[in-house]
Amino acid sequence: MNTLQELDVQIYADGADKSGILDLYAQPFIKGLTTNPTLMRKAGIADYEGFSRDILQSVTDKPISLEVLTDDPAEMKRQALKIASWADNVYVKIPITNSEGKSSLPLIKELAVEGVKLNITAILTLDQVAGVADTLNPAVPAVVSVFAGRIADTGVDPIPIMQESKTMLRELLKAELLWASVREVLNIVQAAESGCDIVTVPHSILAKAGKLLGMDLGELSLDTVRMFAHDAEAAGYTL
Repeated sequence: MNTLQELDVQIYADGADKSGILDLYAQPFIKGLTTNPTLMRKAGIADYEGFSRDILQSVTDKPISLEVLTDDPAEMKRQALKIASWADNVYVKIPITNSEGKSSLPLIKELAVEGVKLNITAILTLDQVAGVADTLNPAVPAVVSVFAGRIADTGVDPIPIMQESKTMLRELLKAELLWASVREVLNIVQAAESGCDIVTVPHSILAKAGKLLGMDLGELSLDTVRMFAHDAEAAGYTL
């Protein structure tokens, strides 16, 4: 295994920078795209709908996930139906709960019955995965996004959780398991090895993976030494 193209997992680009989105969309190894309100805010985007519709003018033949912006279930549904209407390749992101901890499963069921392609997001527990598996419409494509990186942040190994999640979804032939919140290049490899269908990767980590994934460690060691030597000289350090 030497390149991203050789990994047995679909790679989605995660970001809100328009030029980055369009550059990565053009790459054959990028199979889809994701974003969220936090990334959009960091990118300085003021008009959520305007930005999304603009991106959809170019992103036409790969799936892209766009998130609802509210906590209220009725308003969530209204927004979800609106977002879904923008393009056939849109998956609507619905968080597994609202910010008060109220389950979104009843809403997810309603939207799935209506044929909305969903990306259920912010999942961290197997109980949440089980609930989603019992709720989705088997006839409608869906993405189940488990935040493996956030699980790892707590000191828990996410790989067994991802493997069990995949087992829970095995009867849902149109549901795909997504490894979310990638922190490092290794996570992309782990997502593939744990049987995930998709891994969504920040633009910056995709750039690092393109340079370093599969690189000979001896060569990387030499590059590192050269960096230290160059920086010491450039800084004019003396002893």
